[in-house]
Amino acid sequence: MSAWDTAELDRAGLNLQAVFAVDGLPAAMAADLRARFDPDGRYRQLILIGHAGKTLWARVAASGIDSADPIDDFSIDTVGRWFARQFAGRRCAIIYPGRNAVDLQALGRIAGWHHPSPMRIGISAQWGTWYAYRAVVLADTEIEPTAPMAGESPCASCAHRICISRCPGSALDGGDFDLGKCVAHRKRADSSCQATCLARIACPVGSDHRYCAEQIRHAYSLSMSAIERFY
Repeated sequence: MSAWDTAELDRAGLNLQAVFAVDGLPAAMAADLRARFDPDGRYRQLILIGHAGKTLWARVAASGIDSADPIDDFSIDTVGRWFARQFAGRRCAIIYPGRNAVDLQALGRIAGWHHPSPMRIGISAQWGTWYAYRAVVLADTEIEPTAPMAGESPCASCAHRICISRCPGSALDGGDFDLGKCVAHRKRADSSCQATCLARIACPVGSDHRYCAEQIRHAYSLSMSAIERFY
């Protein structure tokens, strides 16, 4: 198996990495990936890359990228250059970010990166909800596959469920997320959640890693634009 060095990714804030054998993934997932992205069977492995905490946004800001989605553009550029240096002569395809959907949540569950939360956002005992998926790479590498992260769901032992009570749109009443209520509240002219999520911010898990106000505003402005287009 090939050795790999993730220090360059870590410095860029892309500090979550997992490697899977494509054919070791659940059969339906592997078949779907092959059919849509690799019908010739050129790639052995899937590399999942994410970010956790505040570093990525600082690196994106320092890069000076000025685009509609600077995080995606920075991630694609960084991962592409990292792969070329790490695995000279090997082939890869970055299939996310991109136009075709990839089941990031399913990959994250296999990697052990998150547990379900009432907000329908994955949550980690270490990072809380302050992490995201940034790249999915198919590659003809031979890296040692990573073991799933271990850990309990922080929601299982949470007695206060403050996320539920702090949601001004009552979208979490009953302990489960109601998309319709969330969308209705965010579309109000006087909404307090147009460029943030008060329920998410109220969660104490991983609060030291909470994104800065600028990154939160960027992320929720993108989701608000999607709401305006589709709802």
